[in-house]
Amino acid sequence: MEKAMKMIGFLQLLLVLSVMSMMVSTQVVEAWGKEGHYMVCKIAEQYLTENTSRAVMELLPETAGGDLAEVCSWADQMRFRFRWASPLHYVNTPGVCTFKYSRDCHNSHGEKDMCVVGAINNYTAQLESYGDSSTTYNLTQSLMFLAHFVGDAHQPLHAGFEADEGGNSIIVHWYRRKTNLHHVWDVSMIETAMSDYYNKDQDVMIDSILKNIDNEWSEEVNQWATCRKKTATCANDYASESTRLSCEYAYKDVEQDSTLGDEYFQSRLPVVEKRIAQGGVRLAAILNGLFDSSFSQNQMKLPLKSRFTNIVQKF
Repeated sequence: MEKAMKMIGFLQLLLVLSVMSMMVSTQVVEAWGKEGHYMVCKIAEQYLTENTSRAVMELLPETAGGDLAEVCSWADQMRFRFRWASPLHYVNTPGVCTFKYSRDCHNSHGEKDMCVVGAINNYTAQLESYGDSSTTYNLTQSLMFLAHFVGDAHQPLHAGFEADEGGNSIIVHWYRRKTNLHHVWDVSMIETAMSDYYNKDQDVMIDSILKNIDNEWSEEVNQWATCRKKTATCANDYASESTRLSCEYAYKDVEQDSTLGDEYFQSRLPVVEKRIAQGGVRLAAILNGLFDSSFSQNQMKLPLKSRFTNIVQKF
């Protein structure tokens, strides 16, 4: 009887530990949060050409219902199935405000190209084989990975400092709730914005960002979308921007156990919304460059097709 009770107690302990592990995992897995990734992809959808939209529809899994935004968080959901892909969601610098690919793009084992910039380059290259019946790539997964990682690269703390894991180890209070700085940028600011300004409606927030693209940021859009690289994407630029914004906005005036409230929120929210907009425009630019060779650059200066032919499969 005593042995049986000990066994029950042990099993209960395992159950508690399992639940705790799931709770911790939930915080770690999110990147931009589901809402942020959804918005990036919804914005991208608005700028896809008809040819590109057809290609994307053909590659999407049935579960997406023809909507790219529905699978933009897929890479987070698969993070524990594809553990090798965890380093592909971010890049860290050694505590400096500049990103350098040769120094910073690697995993914890020192394997090169294993970071969010390398991942964007890699899956863009894989998607260039679309239409080739001999391709061995799973292009559905390539598309879902690419859409997600372009979003990740635009979250400033996905290109933060190695020492604090992109703000994950900086404990703060978001108003009255205890969390960490990375989670504030992934989720909390978007949730607070939706609650305070957008009637808790994700579509209203997306519409607001789209209006800013057409108005406030209209003269910048061509610059966002232009990429003159011949053998790689411009993901280096995305990471460099994010690292700079981490220093100028995310980390600025924040210490362990800081309380972040209205002043931090209102001064940083414009950065969050603009990064979501840039991520969407640039994702559309990459996809149009891949899937529509007849695209005329009459609205945005988009990447030219066949820019990525010299990249080989890395993952």
